[in-house]
Amino acid sequence: MRRAATVGALALAAVLLTPAAAMPAGTDTDAAAPVPVASPTAAPPPDDPLASTVVRTFSYGKKTRQRMEAWWQPGTARKPGVFVLHGGWWSGGDKKYMTEVSRSYAQLGYTVFNLNYRLSQDAAWPAQRNDTLAAIAAARRHADYFSFDPDRYVLIGFSAGGHIATSVGTYKDGLRGLRGVVGISPVVSPLTAYSDGDDGADPEQRKLRQAAVALAGGCRPTGACARVWSSMEVPWHASRRDAPVLSVHSADEFVPAYHSELLKNELNQVGVAMNVRVVPGFYHSSPLYREPGVAAGVQEWVAAKLAAPAPQARQPERKPAGAHLPTLRRVGTL
Repeated sequence: MRRAATVGALALAAVLLTPAAAMPAGTDTDAAAPVPVASPTAAPPPDDPLASTVVRTFSYGKKTRQRMEAWWQPGTARKPGVFVLHGGWWSGGDKKYMTEVSRSYAQLGYTVFNLNYRLSQDAAWPAQRNDTLAAIAAARRHADYFSFDPDRYVLIGFSAGGHIATSVGTYKDGLRGLRGVVGISPVVSPLTAYSDGDDGADPEQRKLRQAAVALAGGCRPTGACARVWSSMEVPWHASRRDAPVLSVHSADEFVPAYHSELLKNELNQVGVAMNVRVVPGFYHSSPLYREPGVAAGVQEWVAAKLAAPAPQARQPERKPAGAHLPTLRRVGTL
């Protein structure tokens, strides 16, 4: 991977991040040649996008968790983007666990943004959705720098990250440039998770119920708390300009496919396509993604959505009064 040229307002101190599998620990990243392939001695082929890909972490907000790791090829034509959201019960996880997923899409030639976002113990809902929207807005503002086509991107979320991704996909009446949303074991319906985790549920379902309560700020879906639970419930926000969705579940996992069927029913009623795929077994989230054929199927779906003709022109976006997007700046590895 080569270093990017310093550009305009983004020219702040940066750390060039090299994925762990690509560079042995203790190697001088300024002097050694990175090896982004399986063999530690083989250089990437000349036509491998990873040979010219830069990986750096940027801040899209002032909070510690408001970070995104960008994978891009400087000085090239704009490429479609892939935004990746990790899982972890809304209270854990980190973008570092999505490195291999990010690498795979960078190798396919996409500009990739691997996100961290505030966790439920840091801030209650809708902070997680707001962080994702802020990261997307920051990437779109600096599209030239990232060789990124701001009108062609998808979101891929895992488990709790799938909930956030689908909530962004159904935010208001569609998000400009968003061509599709992928959920791997997405917790599309926190209300369903709350109900399923009642007495008699298995430990993971009970844990998911507790995690949903924590996401809502510690309150249950009654009384004054009903409003935040309504905001969290993705199927209730389907509208005709939402992005199409692909959702993948295992047949016997603790986040069953009927979560996604609820959203599919609502999206189909307003004319938006959604495909729910069920894979035999019980794997959840990243282990499910690693099952034979799952990643390849998702990549094929993503390629089709990002190759689609541009949607009909829409009115320019207007920021609400007082809205402010923090300046994008390079940071370390947080």
